Amino acid sequence: MKRSRLSFMNKVLQFSPAGKQPKLGYCSSLSQTHMCAALLDWGNLPHHVVLCIFQYLPLIDRARASSVCRRWNEVFHIPDLWRKFEFELNQSATSYFNSTHPDLIQQIIKKHAAHLQYVSFKVDSSTESAEAACDILSQLVNCSIQTLGLISMAKPSFMNMSKSHFVSALTVLFVNSKSLSSIKIEDTPVDDPSLSILVANNSDTLRRLKMSSCPHVSSDEILCVADHCQGLRELALNYYMLSDELLLALSNETHVNLEHLRIDVVSENPGQIEFHSIKRQSWDALIKHSPGVNVVMYFFLYEEEMETFFKEENPVTHLYFGRSVSKEILGRLGLNCPRLTELVVCANGLQVIDNELICIAEHCKNLTALGLSECEVSCSAFIEFVRLCGRKLTHLSIMEEVLIPDDVYSLDEIHTEVSKYLGRIWFPDVMPLW
Repeated sequence: MKRSRLSFMNKVLQFSPAGKQPKLGYCSSLSQTHMCAALLDWGNLPHHVVLCIFQYLPLIDRARASSVCRRWNEVFHIPDLWRKFEFELNQSATSYFNSTHPDLIQQIIKKHAAHLQYVSFKVDSSTESAEAACDILSQLVNCSIQTLGLISMAKPSFMNMSKSHFVSALTVLFVNSKSLSSIKIEDTPVDDPSLSILVANNSDTLRRLKMSSCPHVSSDEILCVADHCQGLRELALNYYMLSDELLLALSNETHVNLEHLRIDVVSENPGQIEFHSIKRQSWDALIKHSPGVNVVMYFFLYEEEMETFFKEENPVTHLYFGRSVSKEILGRLGLNCPRLTELVVCANGLQVIDNELICIAEHCKNLTALGLSECEVSCSAFIEFVRLCGRKLTHLSIMEEVLIPDDVYSLDEIHTEVSKYLGRIWFPDVMPLW
């Protein structure tokens, strides 16, 4: 038994990442001889020392170690080791992810449900896995969970299950956990009544709410959340939920400063072209109340659907275009997005965007990151853009196909000029040849 303990703990010491070696307390001051003697009797180490070691081990190794002796088994069940847990659920026939063993799930529900505080569920694309996650949620009745995350690793499997089943399981958690502070329930069938229950039981503690792509939630209910959860610091939602009233509620003097607002702009209905606009006064009120807020916008629209946006000043800081965006919209960014710090354009078509890029560099003084793909920019205009931004441009990801040689610079020369203005070696990205 001593030999197995010695070999196991040697593995522990090798496993610990650099700079994070287990703190063995008094053992660190022992001489080499005394250290070897101590290693022969790991079973008598104090609980807090074993606990420190266990915290660096993956669950499977902790479970194996718990069978070595009674003391280690006692440490295995100490509540501190069960504050955080991630349930992984998948169907073995269709997924290569490891799945949490059913016996372990039952042990957690029976022995450690009251200890759980930070819980997440990772499911594959199957409806069966989403239903299994909800079955576990519905059993967490004696818990004080603070953080909940529902994560679909592939397509949003929670959306394919019964809405009533999902809402029922989530409601159990919302009613029994009175200290929820962070919730990630994106791509789920959560609805207005279940959010009302969340607010009724956790309005004083809720700090982060991520619920993009939740089609059963109305803009009125989100407004209710903002009105009652005065400590909310981070919010992620779809554009259809955003309103002038919501921004004003988040700007109320009794509300804490908002730190992060993420907005996904997608078409809610096939063929939708017109989108509602947000008044500049509403944005101004938010920035006045929360001057340091990051406003992140993801666009998944076609060019003809974007006419509404960026006609007036917009406080966006991080902007991502997942589909082709027109020259006109790019031109508006430089004129109306003075707080912009990060810009990613996945496609623009075959129109050269020299003037638009230089306008962004001239007016967006805080820009630190740019990503371009499937666009066209002349080498001279790109170098001028980098010169205007200078060394504050810390992230620059440009596909080589984007850059068009001109009379002044060739592709072979561009990296030298760009590197000079950035103050570091830079090369364009190259598409790998498979």
